[in-house]
Amino acid sequence: MKNVAVIGAGTMGNGIAHTFAQFDYRVQLIDVSQTALDRGIATITKNLDRMVAKGTISEVEKKATLSNITTYTNLEEGVEYASLVVEAATENLDLKLKIFKDLDKFCPDDTILASNTSSISITQIGAVTSRPEMVIGMHFMNPVPIMKLVEIIKGYNTSDVTYQTVRAISLKLNKVPVEVNDYPGFVANRILMPMINEAIETLYNNVAGVAEIDTVMKLGMAHPMGPLQLADFIGLDVCLSILKVMYDGFKNPKYAPCPLLVNMVMAGKLGIKSGEGFYDYSESKKAEKVAHMFS
Repeated sequence: MKNVAVIGAGTMGNGIAHTFAQFDYRVQLIDVSQTALDRGIATITKNLDRMVAKGTISEVEKKATLSNITTYTNLEEGVEYASLVVEAATENLDLKLKIFKDLDKFCPDDTILASNTSSISITQIGAVTSRPEMVIGMHFMNPVPIMKLVEIIKGYNTSDVTYQTVRAISLKLNKVPVEVNDYPGFVANRILMPMINEAIETLYNNVAGVAEIDTVMKLGMAHPMGPLQLADFIGLDVCLSILKVMYDGFKNPKYAPCPLLVNMVMAGKLGIKSGEGFYDYSESKKAEKVAHMFS
């Protein structure tokens, strides 16, 4: 299994492509946008240059990694020889279901179809294919080349052969695979998103300010990054989307998104990617300056 197709050249997709290519897999990076593909390759190159500068990899390894990646804007061409597909498109149910219907049609019969979804049901995704036993969740953490964890999510119909194959691949990528069952939010976001939402509620109720909340969690709970800074890093729109999936899935009010989060997303304040969230990133990407108001 040496041919891997990655769908989506955004933050997660290019990180996944980088990681597979670095471990000598042939990677077909696919996106409908040539601009997104060019940006993705530029990001991978920049990250590899940083690794060379740190002495983590050599210049030869950097060139070999880049030579392992081929880009496509045509899905059918990109997945023609794939043994494994990892979908890393936008966290949108309708889009993912359409992609998996197309993958089922275009991929060889023995191709494993994985999704990097952070919250959407693998069982539901698998149900739109003729191979639900070969559909699985492979949830990487951002930044993918650095973070060790991979949540491997078994849908209701996922076979043990598929699970063991994906687990073995994760180990080859020098990752730590963790088996998770298919319920909204899985493990990472089932625990993380309510914490982030509660931090936003704490701010919304004027208990403390942005920097103060993050400082308490960093210094008091030994978190490397405060929950509000982490929300900005993930993307407030992504946090809102995951909370909605969990709220819809469980119908439990504890997963209801804070009104402040909803308003910020509607206002286009999405975190680092929009230049402002809980922090202002116009001058620095390091969350040094708190954004002006939250009400």
